Amino acid sequence: MRVIKTTVVVMMVLAGTGVLSGCPATMSGSAYTRDQVQQAQEVRLGYVESVRPVMIEGTKSGVGAVSGAALGGVAGSSIGKGKGQVAGAVGGAVLGGLAGAAIEENATRQQGLEITVRLDGGRMIAVTQAADEPFYPGDRVRVLTSYDGTSRIAHYY
Repeated sequence: MRVIKTTVVVMMVLAGTGVLSGCPATMSGSAYTRDQVQQAQEVRLGYVESVRPVMIEGTKSGVGAVSGAALGGVAGSSIGKGKGQVAGAVGGAVLGGLAGAAIEENATRQQGLEITVRLDGGRMIAVTQAADEPFYPGDRVRVLTSYDGTSRIAHYY
């Protein structure tokens, strides 16, 4: 009974940790972090030359690995008695950690676009961002670049 109670408490703590850690920062061209708000950006105009679908890898913050290891350790410790219980806890923690890391990375992976733009001055650049808005060759766009080097592409209407 004690193992079940411990498992429930650990699961509640880890679930809370997952919620508090939040989702990864969005890679959308339309989303800004709090630090980017009210910051000047350089704006350059151009035309989309090409668009290529890409995959933006998921986060590897360690939250998934730690959560998985804790749950796996608790679950594994319920196996056997004495040394078997310790081995079960260690094995469960290792397997849980690997599974948790993989789950975190897969859950936060997203579709992206590599958008190549010919700027009005003739120079070409490429920016990769989330595929939350369609872009097509020939679209008139703005390239917004903040002073930290972050660039995004938005339609110019």
